[in-house]
Amino acid sequence: MRKKWYFYTSLAIIIAFLSAGFKPLKIDTNHWFIIKNPDGSQYLYPSQEQEDYTNLNIPFTGNLFIGFKEAIGFKESQGKYKKINSLGYLGKYQFGVETLKTIGIKDSLSFLKSPKMQEKAFVALLAKNKWLLRDIIEKYDGKVVAGIQVTESGILAAAHLGGAGSVKKFFSSNGKRFLKDAYGTSVRSYMKAFGGYDTSFIVANNNAVVTMN
Repeated sequence: MRKKWYFYTSLAIIIAFLSAGFKPLKIDTNHWFIIKNPDGSQYLYPSQEQEDYTNLNIPFTGNLFIGFKEAIGFKESQGKYKKINSLGYLGKYQFGVETLKTIGIKDSLSFLKSPKMQEKAFVALLAKNKWLLRDIIEKYDGKVVAGIQVTESGILAAAHLGGAGSVKKFFSSNGKRFLKDAYGTSVRSYMKAFGGYDTSFIVANNNAVVTMN
């Protein structure tokens, strides 16, 4: 009888311990992100303080470019270089075949096999889109449009999702046009989610192409 009591008591303790491990982690976003308040509104930005990432299972990047590209890569493909989605988009950053041609890549199979080429393609497309959207960036960077604090990185992320043309339509309608991709992801959501990163070192270049050295 005593052995059974010990067994059930131990079992109850083990179950309680395991259950505690599955309780949701409470993270105060006020500490994880920098909060900016233009016009009294709140916006979440990548934190620049390493202490804000304590006990979080993610690398400290602050608002660095590496954080920007890895966040987009995870959103697009969970960071998988060899992924092909149901619409035929390729790689970590989910490039379309026609988009690849605009940055000098014609062999999609080689592209899919090369993480190095994919990373270069991402930067090349950013450079091209930054040139195409240079007037938009100059005019709207730092302003609030449709409830979003507009930043250069947010604009470039939105262009990666829907193309430079969609971004121009978004701003020409003052954010009222609901532009989205085939899976329902909106240009607006990318502009908001990926705002506040440092993409200043990307040089605007309409002739940007990928060269493998």
